[in-house]
Amino acid sequence: MTFSKDAWAKNAARYEQIRSMPFNEALANGTLSRERFQHYMIQDAHYLIAFGRALAVAAAKADDADGLVQFSHAAEVAVIVERSLHSDFMQQFGVSPESFAATPLSPACDHYSSYLIATAWSASYPVALAALLPCFWIYAEIGKDIHARAAKPNPYQAWIDTYAGEDFHAAVRGVIATVDKVAATASARELAEMHKAFTRATQLEWIFWDSAWRLEQWPL
Repeated sequence: MTFSKDAWAKNAARYEQIRSMPFNEALANGTLSRERFQHYMIQDAHYLIAFGRALAVAAAKADDADGLVQFSHAAEVAVIVERSLHSDFMQQFGVSPESFAATPLSPACDHYSSYLIATAWSASYPVALAALLPCFWIYAEIGKDIHARAAKPNPYQAWIDTYAGEDFHAAVRGVIATVDKVAATASARELAEMHKAFTRATQLEWIFWDSAWRLEQWPL
């Protein structure tokens, strides 16, 4: 069994909790409040900058030129998507550049961002990739799932279409293939660390969406 299949199977129950959590249920049926989506968008834009930084560090650790190109490009795309949020979704849903700039990272966003950057810097290339993989893969699966059952019309259809689209899914398949390739030559100890990183990032995906549902703020 490949690393990706094994890791997904071990986290299948966690994925199901993400798929069926209140935020994603409301997103699918079009009843998610504007306030919650605004919270999510602002924090996602903050997160994508950190995600791009972690990808860039992973690219620098790549063990071949293909990995260097793949993850350098992924870092670039993360920043492009973050800028797109400003020009498209944030404008559409009434979030001004000033409001975004004045909003700090939520506790969940800060935790997830810090975890990815710290792991990218401190861990080996395979472990760094394992930590980054859930964001790619879970978004692809959630996008596909919501697209299949989304109410029509849906005020969030553009977001749904982005993550259900073939371009995104092709990129995710490429990342999965690279992770499996590096895992194939990893030691038993490194594989165990990869599984720990994949699981922790999966847990943080749930925490991130849940924080948007709860409109999480710093308590003091």
